[in-house]
Order: sequence, then C-alpha cells, then structure tokens
Amino acid sequence: MGPTPENTSHESAKAHRFSGYRNREILHIFNTFFHNESTGGILLLVCAIVAVTLASVPGGEWFESIWTTHASIGIGDFSIEMSLRHWINDALMAIFFFVVGLEIKREMLVGQLSSIKRSALPIVAALGGMLVPAGIYWAFNAGHPESIQGWGIPMATDIAFAIGILSLLGNRVPPSLKVFLTALAIVDDIGAIIVLAIFYPTHALHLEYLAYAGLILAVLAAFNALKVKNKYLYILPGIVMWYFTFLSGIHATIAGVLLAMVIPSKGSINEIRFQSRISLLLEKFKLTSNRKTIVLTSPEQQHIIHSMSTELKSVDPLLHRFESKLHPIVTFIIMPLFALANAGVALDFSSISSGGLSPVTLGIVLGLLIGKPAGIFLFSLVSIRLKLAARPTGVTLTQLLSISVLGGIGFTMSIFINNLAFSSESLVDIGKISILVASASAAILGLIAMSLSCSGKAPELTAEEILPEETNRIKTRGKTGEPARKDI
Repeated sequence: MGPTPENTSHESAKAHRFSGYRNREILHIFNTFFHNESTGGILLLVCAIVAVTLASVPGGEWFESIWTTHASIGIGDFSIEMSLRHWINDALMAIFFFVVGLEIKREMLVGQLSSIKRSALPIVAALGGMLVPAGIYWAFNAGHPESIQGWGIPMATDIAFAIGILSLLGNRVPPSLKVFLTALAIVDDIGAIIVLAIFYPTHALHLEYLAYAGLILAVLAAFNALKVKNKYLYILPGIVMWYFTFLSGIHATIAGVLLAMVIPSKGSINEIRFQSRISLLLEKFKLTSNRKTIVLTSPEQQHIIHSMSTELKSVDPLLHRFESKLHPIVTFIIMPLFALANAGVALDFSSISSGGLSPVTLGIVLGLLIGKPAGIFLFSLVSIRLKLAARPTGVTLTQLLSISVLGGIGFTMSIFINNLAFSSESLVDIGKISILVASASAAILGLIAMSLSCSGKAPELTAEEILPEETNRIKTRGKTGEPARKDI
C-alpha cells in the first residue's frame, strides 16, 4: 500500500520542522562564536594599543626585553629553548591554528561551507580578497628581492577585529551579512594557512622530520577511522607531531591545523540511541522525584544525572569538545599575548617614508585598503551576476561593498606572515607599522561605510531565510503551510 497524501504531507511538515530546527541550532552556535570573537576583538585592540604605546614611549625597552627572555622546557637530556616571543609564535599559536582548523572543519561539515551553493559566495569573495592584494603588493615590490617575499602579508583578514568592529553596530547589521563575513574570514584563514605552509618555511626543509610528522598524522587518521575517542591519544601524539614539524622547517603552527583535520567529528553513539537513552533516563528521574524543590538530589537522581552526563559526552563529538574548551583560551589569552609580543613597534613614520614611501608600505597599505575591498566586492558581484552564487538574504550591494572594506583589517595573520617574510629587522618594523596603519584605517572606514549603509534596525529574518532551505543538505519532499519560527 503506497503512501497516502496525508502521510506525505505529514512527513514533509516533519522534515521541514526538523530542518528549521537544525538551522536554528547552527545559528545558535554561530551567535555564540560571534559574541566571543567580538569581545576578543576589543581585547585584541587594547593589547595592540598597549604594545605600540610601550614601544613608542621613552624607557619602554623593558617591555621588549620581556619577550626576548629565553625559556626552556627539558626532560633529562632533552630540552627546547626559545625566547618567550618564539614560544608564543611557535607553540601557543599552534593552539590558535588548531582551533582555526576545528572551526574550518565544523563549517565544512555543518556550517556555511557545508554545501557548494551555501559556500560559493564566501569562497569566491575570499579568493578575490587574496589574489588582488597579493597582486598589488607584487606590483610595487617586483624587482626588490629583499621585500618581494612579503606578498602574503595583505592577503589575510583578522576575523576577531572585523567582527569586533561589526558588533559596534548591533542589530543594524543584517544577520546574513554577519554570517557572510564570518564564512569569508574562515575561507581567508584556509588560504593563509596554505600560503604559510608552502611559501614561508622557517628554515631549510628536513625531510626526515617531515616524514616522522607525516607518520604520526597517519596514525592519528587511523585512530579517527577506528573511532578512537580518547582525547589524550590525540593530544600526546599531536605534541610530538608539533615537535617534528618544528624541526622540519615548515612553520610549527601548521601542526595544529593538521591535528584538527583528524579529530573525530562524530559521537560514540548515534542520534536514535541517544534519544531513547535520554528519554528513559528522564522518565526514571521523574519517577524518583519527590516533587519538592530541594538543593540536593536523591542518590538515585544523582546516579541518573551521572548517567545522563555520560550519554551527553558520548554523543558530543571530540571536535566540539576541543573547540568549546579551547576557543575562550585562544580568544582571551593566546591572541592578546600574541598582540603584546608582536605589535610592539615604535611609530616612527620617517622609517617608512625616507626617500619616498617604501614599496613595502605601498604594497601593504594599498593591498589592504584598496586590494582587499576591491577583490572581495568585485569577485562577489561577478559571481552573483553570473548566478554562480546568491546574494545573502536582506543584504544590499552597498552593504556588501561596506563589509568588503572591513576585510582590509589584517592584523593577526598579517603580522604573523610579516615576521616570517623579511630577514631585515628594519623591514619587519616597516611592515608592522604599515599593517597597523592599514588595519586601523580599514576599521575606521569600514565602520563609517557600514553605519551609512545600515541606517536603521535590520529586518528580522527566520533561520530558514538566513540559511536558505534549498542550500541545506536536508531536503524537504514538499511544501508546508506551517509558518517559520523566528530565531531567538
């Protein structure tokens, strides 16, 4: 007996409700991420200002001496010694890249990058935002072998700063525009990681150490395939992999991204088993309740709560657990430390304009201020006109242009690449000053542009409108008249 129209309609409505619920959950994760990044961006700005101020005032040498102090970790005959700045840039930033890798993986599985249609616009926009500024830098520095390697500096967008600026406008910014900027910055991070791994080795490559790191990565990938969920079986080999990557000549932080790619993204039990077990435990909890509000639960209820906690841990992927635990550490500790250790440069503008503006300054400033917005907007516009990608719901072309200006904020990754691109300390300082000037200008201009293009409160959109239904991996088999719920 075939399905009746009533059954088909019921199944369609059920699929629609479930798909809408999934979208709301994705947006809930995004809203939490957006809030953390906006707060972190403000803290990052404060740390950058402190670092620049202390480096510029007389008697601030003590601040620089902190970061050049050497520290070592040793066990028996084994030891690693580096300056505090290098510990931050090579070790702590590996954790930063690990979290970035987890975010990229999550976005590719369930987020904005989870389907071709959904990811088309941010991917194309990010591609334009990398190629055009790199081309501008190359045009100004071609024929200058001492500075040509800096072409990767203006390619990156600092997600924390950009989101921090955007958050100042509150509910005036369409939510789909926030999603677009976040996805754009994450794709941008992917590009920066690839560029960093291939074009900016820290020293000559040592293939034997690279092979050791690759072997450990293969073992971790096997653990993932075998559904091993013990976090220590990933953390401890991951540290060893970081050490071999550190010795190999590829920047050690790349180990963080590689480790993120092999972290399990599925729980130990499936959704059906989880639902049935939790339902059973909830029923038991009700049966053992004395229907009184008390501070302490009964021993039976404590046992049930412990069992529920175990079930929650079983269904919660290791990827999500790592990301939720480490994201606040990266946002509020590692990134501020990076800013304090690396943004400190005396603002001596004569160094960037002696004998005319330096090609490095022209390449970085024009790359970030002109190349980034032009690349992001023009590539987006062409892809929309050719119907290769869809414009975000409720977003005007003027707002898309305005958000492109914020893409010129290139603080963290730009400074990171700047430190690797030049062997001359004077060029490193010129690069830092240029990045700070360009990023500050992009932040101010972007804020003004967004204020003008988002003049009033943005219209409220449903989760289905922000993440359009046809771009989801969950498809409905028909239409339903049930009204969409607003995302809260």
